Amino acid sequence: MSTNVREIQPGQVPPFPENWHRRHLLDLESLTADELRTVFDTALAFKQATDGFRVKLPVLQGRTCANLFFEDSTRTRNSFSLAARRLGADTVEFTASGSSVKKGETVIDTARNIEAMNVHVMVVRHSTPGTPHLLAQNVGCGVINAGDGPHEHPTQGLLDILTIVEHRGSCEGLTVALVGDIAYSRTARSNIWGLKKLGAHVIVCGPSTLVSRHWRDYGVEVAYSLDQVLPRCDVLNLLRIQFERQRTRPFPSVREYALLFAMNRERMARAKPSILILAPGPINRGVEVTPDVADGPHSVILDQVTNGVAVRMAVLWLVAGACERAA
Repeated sequence: MSTNVREIQPGQVPPFPENWHRRHLLDLESLTADELRTVFDTALAFKQATDGFRVKLPVLQGRTCANLFFEDSTRTRNSFSLAARRLGADTVEFTASGSSVKKGETVIDTARNIEAMNVHVMVVRHSTPGTPHLLAQNVGCGVINAGDGPHEHPTQGLLDILTIVEHRGSCEGLTVALVGDIAYSRTARSNIWGLKKLGAHVIVCGPSTLVSRHWRDYGVEVAYSLDQVLPRCDVLNLLRIQFERQRTRPFPSVREYALLFAMNRERMARAKPSILILAPGPINRGVEVTPDVADGPHSVILDQVTNGVAVRMAVLWLVAGACERAA
């Protein structure tokens, strides 16, 4: 991270980074390592400038951010709303269940109508992969992907990686295992792209029904036994089983999955003393992780939630600023 982040004082607006020109944030696959570091630097600067979100920094005053969530969300939606308000922006909250989508209106028409209300940035979550990319081609405002089906969840990947960087200083040379539902996890894909660009060795681990050997084509290690790879891991990111996306049950029982892949007290005793435990919410206690580990000293799960606000403040500001410069 840049040393000048430490020089930011509460209430001080950080300088807009010269290397940021993206009007949309649609994925981490297309971002460069320098752009990733720019987001992290900006997020950390906003944490400093807002004194841990206690002070508002109205750099987006007079602008409007719309949250278009066609899928349910707790952390992502609320942290985007909070991030926008901390930056002084107005917010528009959209849910498909109470909208004209139920009457047959297309996603593009919905987005264009909301943009016509003088919206500057649109945050989109949708079950269909590629929907934010489609909207970015059909609206004039900035578009941020808040999760598109099993494709990507870029801000989740950013906040996961920022949490690692805060605790370890860098991802370079670290071994990071993504454990669980790799097949249906958009978080896994964003983490893989970001971590590899920053020099981490990535392992994807889980049942063979959820972890294809073809992931090796993306330059990651594939493993089917957590116990075998655990001693080498510096970080574990424990992914939720996406039952709602699966057409068939990928393993005989939840109990069997927990026996083979849950991070528990016994496995912690065999892990590195400095291991970090991450988990994008919601966590299923007793399935991916036991309560004593989720709430233990190696867990940085709540740090991820805090960094989610910082990352989303950074992304909103960067995207809005790039749109203004391009106008």
